[in-house]
Formats: sequence, C-alpha cells, structure tokens
Amino acid sequence: MERPRLSIAVVTETYTPELNGVALTVERTVNYLRGRGHRVDLVRPRQGGEAEEEGTLLVRGFPLPRYPGLQFGMPAVLRLLRRWRKQRPDVVHIVTEGPLGWAALLAARQLGVPVSSDYRTHFQKYSGYYRLGRLADVIGAALRTFHNRCDLTFVPTRMLAAELAAQGYRNLAVVGRGVDGELFSPSRRSAGLRAQWGLGEGQLAVLHVGRLAPEKNPALVREAFHAIRRERPDACLIWVGDGPLRPELERDAPGEIFAGVQRGEALAQHYASADLFLFPSLSETFGNVVVEAMASALPIVAFDIGATHEHLADRLSARVLPPPEGDTRAAAALAESAFIGAARVLAVQDRERRLLADAARSAAMQLAWPVILGEFEAHLVACAARVCTLGHAASPA
Repeated sequence: MERPRLSIAVVTETYTPELNGVALTVERTVNYLRGRGHRVDLVRPRQGGEAEEEGTLLVRGFPLPRYPGLQFGMPAVLRLLRRWRKQRPDVVHIVTEGPLGWAALLAARQLGVPVSSDYRTHFQKYSGYYRLGRLADVIGAALRTFHNRCDLTFVPTRMLAAELAAQGYRNLAVVGRGVDGELFSPSRRSAGLRAQWGLGEGQLAVLHVGRLAPEKNPALVREAFHAIRRERPDACLIWVGDGPLRPELERDAPGEIFAGVQRGEALAQHYASADLFLFPSLSETFGNVVVEAMASALPIVAFDIGATHEHLADRLSARVLPPPEGDTRAAAALAESAFIGAARVLAVQDRERRLLADAARSAAMQLAWPVILGEFEAHLVACAARVCTLGHAASPA
C-alpha cells in the first residue's frame, strides 16, 4: 500500500558539513524522506554566514564546550510556533536533545503535534570522562524526561532499548543504521595511499577512525598499538579524525600518522587500505565507524556494545571483548588487558584476519540504507497517524 505523504519537521543541532555520525545520518535521512515525496522542514543552527534556503530554518548557535566545531542551537520556541502555525507539520522529529531540541518539543506539545526523537548519545556517560561527577545523574534524568515527553523514541540497537527500558524510558522503537556498501568496499584499497603511509603490501596498517576525544578511549588504541609493534615492528598506526586530544596524541607518536578528517571516497580508501581496525570506545550508542569498517572488509577489535554487539560475533566476524563489569579500576584494567591481547594476537594471524574480514563484509551487506530508512519512515507514518487519530477523537465535535 502506498504510504501517505507527510509534512515532517526535522530538528537537529548538527548537520553537514559538520563531520560526525549524527550529521551524516541526518543528511541522508532528510534526502531520503524528500526523495519519497514527503515535505521536510529542516531546523538547525546556522553554520558560518550561510544563507537560509527554502525548506530550512536556520537559528543562532553557540559552540559546544571542548568542541568548537560543533554547536548547540539557541532555543527558538516563538519562531517555531510561528512557523509551524503557518505550515503545521504532521510530525516533528527531534534528533538532538540540546536547547533547540527542547524548544522544538515545547512548541510541538503546545500545538498538539506528534513528536518523535532519536536517542543517539550517552551524554550522561560523557560526564565521567570530563569529571563532571554527579552531573551524570542530572543529565540522565533530563534525557529520560525529554524522551518520555515524546510519542516515540528511536534507538539503534536492541541492547540499548533494553538498557533504556530498565531506566524507565517508554515508547522505544529499534531502527538500526545502514552503510553504503558500494562506497565502503575492499575494492577501494589503494597501494598509492599505503605508499604515502610508508607501507608495502606485506606490512601492517592499523587504523582508528573517530573523534580524538576522551570518551572515544584513544589511550587504549595507543596501548594496543605499542603491544602490536612488539610483535610487528613494521606496523603503522593511522588516526583518522580530529578532536581536542589530537595535539597531545601527536606529541610523541613514532610509527603513527595523523590523517585528520577524511570524507567520502578518501575516507573509504583509508578504511580499505588498512589491515586492522581498533575501536575501544565504551560510550557508543551505535558507532557508525564500525559498520563502515565491516563493509570495508576490515578485521575489527572492539568492545561488545553498540553496532559491535548488534552485528558482530567474537571469533566469527570480529574480536569482540566484554566491556568492564562495573566502574572499578580493576574491572577497567581487566577489560583493557583483554582488548590489548586480542589486538596483539590478531596482528600476527594473517589468515584469521582474512576470515574475520570476509565475515564482517558479509554481515555489513545486510545493512543497506534503503531498508533501514524505510523502517524509519514506516514508524514516522505510524506515529503521525496514531497520535493524530487520538487527538481528533479527543477533540470536541
């Protein structure tokens, strides 16, 4: 049956050309929905001196602390009320829970418009990395309040849905993330790029892709690489990404290359030209880089959370390590030791790496974006229809 065409307001505090998993996914989602015939009204912070275009409302933004390249959107309740009274959306979808997201929630609730949201980032877990102490509980409570005031909250994995439900979150829908298997492909492997790294075909390129920030656990990447170099002195570590820890990481980095931010085909070449992918983050709700590495046929070492838990199996398609059990230093040390050991052993097992890489690629090919976004679209349509029907039924004749 043909789905109805909706008027959808998408509210986000990050969007391209900002480079992060959320911004790229939101851009892809907006383009998909417009391509399906829906009217999409995008609300986001202005970036630089860009001009507003049709179908987009730009609001003032201010830099996110420690991340000057990212922004919060200023709250704009009155502007949203005026805009949405003039062109009422069938559903408001809120991507981020910052000041702009809260403003959108308040405006939509005042107008009686159905609201869906994304749970994308464990902000309360970040507080531990930045030593914010008891703020973690305050942030966690605020996030739960925000999402429970929405009619539907999208989460990317079944594991996260169970975790949030246990914390009192309601109305959760599991919709994963896709990957472009044509862009991220082993066919992108480049001897020329490896030569730039100073590596021949038989030498080992170890890759990490992600924000160079405390919550991504880059210190463990380096520890694992040092262990690998004791077994493979020819190994080279390539960091793709940028962030507040980059200057510190670059200060003493023999055998390491900092490639900075990469996009599109250049990023795909970096994945495909590597031989081993290390991803020790413990703060992910998903981890888009994991599925990109899978599609690129890279053997992966990662903790059993997010996309790793959802799509990979230990010793079958990756090395998947248990995260720390509890918050003690002893538990963290045990988990870190297991991660380092798995990376060190896999670095010298050429056949095992090839087997894991092939299995990871096969698993990634089940995650086509049109399928994933079709599921998301179906939930939006159902959300709009269900809540609007209830609202009309409750309204006086």
